[in-house]
Amino acid sequence: MQLALLARLLSVGRAVLAALRGRLGALCWSLAPLSLSLSLSLPLPGWRDSGPRQQREQEEDDAPPTPTSVNYHFTRQCNYKCGFCFHTAKTSFVLPLEEAKRGLAMLKEAGMEKINFSGGEPFLQDRGEFVGKLVQFCKQELELPSVSIVSNGSLIRKQWFEKYGEYLDILAISCDSFDEDVNILIGRRQGKKNHVENLHKLRQWCREYAVAFKINSVINRFNVEEDMNEQIKALNPVRWKVFQCLLIEGENSGEDALREAEKFVISDDDFDRFLDRHKDISCLVPESNQKMRDSYLILDEYMRFLNCRNGRKEPSKSILDVGVEAAIKFSGFDEKMFLRRGGKYVWSKADMKLDW
Repeated sequence: MQLALLARLLSVGRAVLAALRGRLGALCWSLAPLSLSLSLSLPLPGWRDSGPRQQREQEEDDAPPTPTSVNYHFTRQCNYKCGFCFHTAKTSFVLPLEEAKRGLAMLKEAGMEKINFSGGEPFLQDRGEFVGKLVQFCKQELELPSVSIVSNGSLIRKQWFEKYGEYLDILAISCDSFDEDVNILIGRRQGKKNHVENLHKLRQWCREYAVAFKINSVINRFNVEEDMNEQIKALNPVRWKVFQCLLIEGENSGEDALREAEKFVISDDDFDRFLDRHKDISCLVPESNQKMRDSYLILDEYMRFLNCRNGRKEPSKSILDVGVEAAIKFSGFDEKMFLRRGGKYVWSKADMKLDW
């Protein structure tokens, strides 16, 4: 009797165990695809999944650069005749004001944070009214963090500061020498006006109207031995941009060029010696030919990006016709070099906290 009961209990236990085993097997089978998926998606110890990363890097390389900082040379006309000029008066074209504004709004939409107006001489057009209206538009309507101008300074009047100074973050004045005889040799002079005296006057106006003051100097054969330490310290610019004289075929070099800049060219060693002589000036920003050539987004008078990688300025199609993204792909712009050379800095006067 007891043996029969024990046998029956053993049989029931085996049945229950078999049922549980079947259910467990079914559960494991249902989880198998998930397990396989997890095993494929999770990296094994010591194994590096480079596929997605490589794909992301490739996508980043293929993506067009962001036009964070743009140099808009809206005119090629100038009242000076600098012998090394690499954006010469090959045309007299200037876009209508509303078209220029349309292009600037497109650039803002594409990510532009800083616009620099240049030429030629930007104050030639409508006695400075054209560039003044663009400056006001970019600061007031587009609300750009930084709006700047590069000028030789000879045509700027105090009335311009009274009208447009509040909208301008930085005024950069080109000055290659503090010796007027050297300025005459270079071609940076018109009539009897003293370029250096005018520079000091503009510096004072920038103080009065809270505009950050900057100096640009092109180091060339005629000024490479000059010591500018005392004068630069006295003027105290927020930045002193020091460029090595650059040859651009079709602009200041070659058969179809309007300038012959070969006689101005200096070697890398010459440039380094000049920089070493001025190494104690904290605001000095040196730019060799290597840094300059591909690290600037240059927009010409037709709003075409200019590619300088082959030693000449090869234009894209106008952003007004094809859009910013399509045009910028042909700009030759090296975004990494732009960042390495310090292209992005504190460029809004509201953030500079200067003693005006």
